[in-house]
Amino acid sequence: MPIVQFAPFSSLVEAGFWHALTNLKIDVLRLSDESLPITASYTAGRSVTDRETGQEIPLSCNLAVGADAFDASVQPPSHSVAATGTFKNFNTIEEFKAADKTALFNKAADEIWDNVLARRDPATLNRFLLITYADLKKYKYYYWFAFPALVAKPAWEITDGWKNAGDVLSNDVLKAIHGKVHQHPQPYFLVKTSGESVHIAPVSDYDTFFANVPPSSQTIAFLDPSALPDNPGWPLRNLLAYLRALHPSSTTTLRVLAWRDTELPAGTKSWKSRFGVLEVGEKGKEGEQEGRPAAVGWEKNVQGKLGPRVADLAPMMDPARLADQAVDLNLKLMRWRILPELDLDKVAGTRCLLLGAGTLGCYVARTLMGWGVRTITLVDSARVSFSNPVRQPLFEFEDCLNGGKPKAECAAERLRRIFPGVNATGHTLSIPMPGHPIPSPSTAQVQQDVARLEKLVGEHDVVFTLMDSRESRWLPTVVGAARGKIVMNAALGFDTFLVMRHGARASTSKAPEERLGCYYCNDIVAPSDSLTDRTLDQMCTVTRPGLASIAASTAVELLVSLLQHPDGLHAPAPPPQTGAEVADPSTSGSVLGLVPHQLRGFLAQFRNMHIRGAAYDRCTGCSETVLRAYETQGWTMLEQAFNDVKFLERLTGLDKLYDEGEAALESVDWDEDDDEM
Repeated sequence: MPIVQFAPFSSLVEAGFWHALTNLKIDVLRLSDESLPITASYTAGRSVTDRETGQEIPLSCNLAVGADAFDASVQPPSHSVAATGTFKNFNTIEEFKAADKTALFNKAADEIWDNVLARRDPATLNRFLLITYADLKKYKYYYWFAFPALVAKPAWEITDGWKNAGDVLSNDVLKAIHGKVHQHPQPYFLVKTSGESVHIAPVSDYDTFFANVPPSSQTIAFLDPSALPDNPGWPLRNLLAYLRALHPSSTTTLRVLAWRDTELPAGTKSWKSRFGVLEVGEKGKEGEQEGRPAAVGWEKNVQGKLGPRVADLAPMMDPARLADQAVDLNLKLMRWRILPELDLDKVAGTRCLLLGAGTLGCYVARTLMGWGVRTITLVDSARVSFSNPVRQPLFEFEDCLNGGKPKAECAAERLRRIFPGVNATGHTLSIPMPGHPIPSPSTAQVQQDVARLEKLVGEHDVVFTLMDSRESRWLPTVVGAARGKIVMNAALGFDTFLVMRHGARASTSKAPEERLGCYYCNDIVAPSDSLTDRTLDQMCTVTRPGLASIAASTAVELLVSLLQHPDGLHAPAPPPQTGAEVADPSTSGSVLGLVPHQLRGFLAQFRNMHIRGAAYDRCTGCSETVLRAYETQGWTMLEQAFNDVKFLERLTGLDKLYDEGEAALESVDWDEDDDEM
């Protein structure tokens, strides 16, 4: 008699699976190569009709792996059954190639066989193995499936070939079977008939279900993924091995129904399911085999050879999505070996407002993007000039033509071109300054500008003050402190820089007596006009070219360290450095190390110095006196500060302090003849 030939499984991997694997590798597995459970599904065999010839063309015998393959709770699609497997990902292509594939395959086959003998449960007969290597930089995935099938020796034979099920079983019986398995398909099931009565049971009930049932009324059925007329699908191999191992005396001849009908056919002779009577070879009737039968099942590649396949997703992916995932990859790799506790989502979700789109603003924006920050808003009142592009990396020569493009909008556009995943916007806006009186015709416009700035500060988590002048930082300092925002400040000298984070407001500070100061806390006078009556070198920020990038990067790194600290804005600063003393980064509370208050850099010495400055209760920028006046009076208070250079000194009491100091000096009896003095 002809030997039964089986149609092997062919893997069908959805693109969503590779995206799921990418996320699993980056966020969960990292450098682990441990085996994980995985699920797949298959359905009844299908065919398509050739429009020209009218012939039925069978489709492949597919095992489908989807995006939810690593979620064991997900149910298989309609009319499908689940298959469970073992997944193992290797860290390098060399490990993937050198893996002991025979040992991995035998382990999977042993699990099938041991489960048959120990648990007598057919649920794991469809086990499979998937090994992979994911090249996440190129979005190439090397993979190899194995579908272990236990080999029967001698082979099963079929009498009279495979027939249409409608030619063997009555239409009523087939309809009854369809009604019982349509809603809840099963990979394997038993069928017994008594007249027109049909009963279904799981294969594990073989002994009791078929007790006292004549062989002519017993049928072994399985959901057949094959559509070939004479070749049942791969799952039948392990089902036959299961029955022979547990019921050798009653399974030398089996009536097998290969169920392929997910829908009722139009006519009685249109059933797609196949029926055959199988017999085990003569040697197989003599007794059971000792130990596990041999197994086969490695999938062949597209060339028809035993070997892995490659899925190259890069050509099919949206370039913007490729860039987005690549940015995340570079950052998430930090968590594999170096910083497992790094909270990248917190960084990415931080909305940053950059006041100033010049040299500092450009470098700060680029570094923020490098950290994965997705929302960057730039504010500037100037246009791109011919001196800008060589020092400000977001501008090009063409941006200077025809009077120059608005800096903020131009920088935001360039950020989006660099990385389409960033939400970058620009606003042309002048920030009013104390000590710079507002002309009467401009009052309404300035008031609108203040309202726009207040709205922008309220919509962001962090405010960077990156302007050229000292007094232009005052209004953002006040608004940021009043709104409880993180304010980061960077300022440049010729070969020195200052980077600092403003301390929390006194009313919200966890330790008011140790409250950190703001940019103006060391001043004993109000910020005044530093731009009028200045020579060209005094009006421009004249610095060594490399200083801005150093200061900007330092400011961003300080922000990220602050975001990783559990206290955030309220994070304490390390004590000031004395001599050769170095602070211990492990005691800072941030996974990235120290979170200093101020950093003063000296490029001539290539040295940085940590400074901790206490808040000043008469500060013109962050004192409660100023903040309460701003909150209660709003624009009225601000207008006075802009127009009256002495207003802030009077408000905070600095004028009295100054007078007291002058009076104290006047009261000293200076003896010019005293040599000791």
